Amino acid sequence: MLPKKVILLLLFIGSEWLASSQVLAVEVAPRISDREIIEALTELRAGQKALEEKMDLRFEANEVRFDAIDAGFNAIDARFEAMDRRIDGLGETMLALFGAMMALIVALFGYIAWDRRTMVKPLQERLDKIERDLARDLELQHEEGSRLTRLVKVLREMAKTDPKLAEVLRNFSLL
Repeated sequence: MLPKKVILLLLFIGSEWLASSQVLAVEVAPRISDREIIEALTELRAGQKALEEKMDLRFEANEVRFDAIDAGFNAIDARFEAMDRRIDGLGETMLALFGAMMALIVALFGYIAWDRRTMVKPLQERLDKIERDLARDLELQHEEGSRLTRLVKVLREMAKTDPKLAEVLRNFSLL
């Protein structure tokens, strides 16, 4: 093992060597005066102000564009609202026309039913009267047949004894 003094000596030499190498690596900057610093700062501020003005102009231009886009959307919204109102109006008109048509159809059916009843009632009464008169006059429900059938039978019986009656009945195809 090495003595402590040798180790300390090596450490001291190594640190000196490191310190001297660091000194060689650093460059010496030229001195800047306060005036140059102030001029550089004013140039930076002027450049920053110019950038801010350009950004403000661009933001204003973008706002104008966005306002134009908003106006376009508002116009489109207004058109859609106008179309909605027009469609609503058309729907109400269609509903009113449909209701009117249905009312006319119901009225027509009512008129047809009324007209038929008023037309058929007198005819029905006449037919009922004719049926009653025929049933009364011809006795259609008699067990030996109607009056006409019985009358023809009587005439045929009489034609057996009366040649003149037989001739008349033959002429009319009743014998």
